Amino acid sequence: MGARKRRSAELRKAENKLKTSARLAKVSGSPRKMRLVADLVRGMQAEKALIVLHTMKQEGASQIYTLLKSAIANWQQKHEGMRMEDAQLYIQTITVDGGRILKRLRPAPRGRGYRIRKRSNHITLVLGDQLSNKNEIEEITD
Repeated sequence: MGARKRRSAELRKAENKLKTSARLAKVSGSPRKMRLVADLVRGMQAEKALIVLHTMKQEGASQIYTLLKSAIANWQQKHEGMRMEDAQLYIQTITVDGGRILKRLRPAPRGRGYRIRKRSNHITLVLGDQLSNKNEIEEITD
C-alpha cells in the first residue's frame, strides 16, 4: 500500500472512530411514515431532537426517540468524562431503509383475495460532535 493510500485509510478510520451510531432493525410500520419523522430531526442538536421527538404524537417518533437515547449512551461509553452539552452532539445522518414485507391475503368478494403488505424498516442513526471532530482530525493530518 502506498503512502497516500495509507494516509487516507488512517484518516477514514479516525473519522469512523469519532462517529457514534445506533441501529434499530425490523421495526414494524411503513418506511415512508418513518422517514417523515426522520426528516424532521436530521441535522438537529441531540438535546433539541429529544424534546421534539418526545412531544410528537406519531408512533415512529417514540421509536426514533429510544434509538437516539441509545446512540447518546453509546457516545457516553466512548467518551467517558465528557458531557453531552459540551460536545454539542447533533444527528449527523439518519437513514430509514425498507425491511422485510410480510404478505398476507384477505378474503374479498366473488372468491378473490386482496393482498395485505405489512411493511417493516431499519433505522440507522449516526451522531457527530462538533468539538472533538475538528481537533482530532487536525492531529491526524499533521
